Amino acid sequence: MGVQGMTTADHSTGAALCDLDDNELLDQLQRSAFHYFQNNFNPANGLIADTTRVGAPASIAVAGFALAAYPIAVERGWMTRAEAVARTLAALRFFWSAPQRADGNAVGYKGFYYHFLDMQTGSRVWQSELSPVDTAFLIAGILTMSAYCTLDSPDEIEVRELADSIYRRVDWRWMQNGQSTVWQGWKPESGYLHYGWEGYSEAMLLYVVGMASPTFPLSMDSYNFWTSTYQWENLYGYDFLYAGPLFIHQYSHAWLDLRTIQDRFMRDRRSDYFENSRRAVLIQRQYAQRNPHEFEGYGENCWALSATEGPGRKTQRVRGQMRRFFGYVARGVPYGPDDGTLSPPSILGSIPFAPEMVLAAIRHLCRQYPSVADGCGIRNGFNPTLVEGDSQYWVSPTYLGLDQGIILLMVENHRSQLVWKLMRQSPYIQSGLHHAGFKGGWL
Repeated sequence: MGVQGMTTADHSTGAALCDLDDNELLDQLQRSAFHYFQNNFNPANGLIADTTRVGAPASIAVAGFALAAYPIAVERGWMTRAEAVARTLAALRFFWSAPQRADGNAVGYKGFYYHFLDMQTGSRVWQSELSPVDTAFLIAGILTMSAYCTLDSPDEIEVRELADSIYRRVDWRWMQNGQSTVWQGWKPESGYLHYGWEGYSEAMLLYVVGMASPTFPLSMDSYNFWTSTYQWENLYGYDFLYAGPLFIHQYSHAWLDLRTIQDRFMRDRRSDYFENSRRAVLIQRQYAQRNPHEFEGYGENCWALSATEGPGRKTQRVRGQMRRFFGYVARGVPYGPDDGTLSPPSILGSIPFAPEMVLAAIRHLCRQYPSVADGCGIRNGFNPTLVEGDSQYWVSPTYLGLDQGIILLMVENHRSQLVWKLMRQSPYIQSGLHHAGFKGGWL
């Protein structure tokens, strides 16, 4: 069977979303996001396309988000439990049985997986790297579904057994290559990449999952070495742990309930990572209000610089001023890059931290920029400064699986805390957080 293509869902779109109350609005946005995983899916191997571009490969991180989305879909009534388990088994059987070899024709090596895989064959594409962080997102999704599958049926028992086997096979220590922190990847053609996971980033999930391994864990000092590379700053009057792109302040939170628990770094600063992400939202909004480069649209309810598609690398005169635009880059606050392109999915991904601000911003976007949201989900990016053809503003033509995943998981954590609750039950997650020095709160 082939990949099921993206179809337009019969949902409220654009400006019509503004007529819904908050609960109905979030229902519609989540359901549209889930349609991505329903439709961009290969039932033969459980893989999910990275984007809606024709011929797009699968992303192992997107597969992780999809696996974490299935319990949400069951609880919301969008799919049956049997359907969720069947999709999960397709993915887990593939990831467990697919070739693991030290050559470019395999699916992975040392328990890690290549970042991008062919949707049909599952083989490595684009000479992509063995990716420890994307493998960590995949493992997190696998552990989410494992925690959800508590029945003694043969299928749910198999989910739990495969999940444990896949996780135990990953040789996290090998990805350190004798260093203090984790390398960002490895290629059979050239070996380890020339840079490591240093500085605050979405790699928190990688360190927590990697340190908890009962077979090949990261060294116990790796997390403290990682936090020693952090950059603590004061921006616009807020003390916070710096990372410019907004997605960094969200992705680990999709799985880890970091409210009121603290590692040594945050204890020393009398804060926690959840509060830090709330401050990141405030800083993003403050930056948009100040609008130092005078882009169109920026303001109190129009913000969110993150990793997103853009209009493409070009310089163009807009309203009498030469503007430089970019393609897909990690835009950030306040040091850039910034070309006027904003990330609507990153707004929704912030909803647990600042729900009132997020809902106000989403309603503003639906009113002012209705083509940002439609029945297929939320677009990856838009740029109110750049006018193209008959359009009033540039809008990304594609949808990204990571975007739909962060929307779905973070909105659900805001509404029911389902993913957080499942992961709090995981002994591996508890162990990883303890190894990283987290204390307090639910721990």
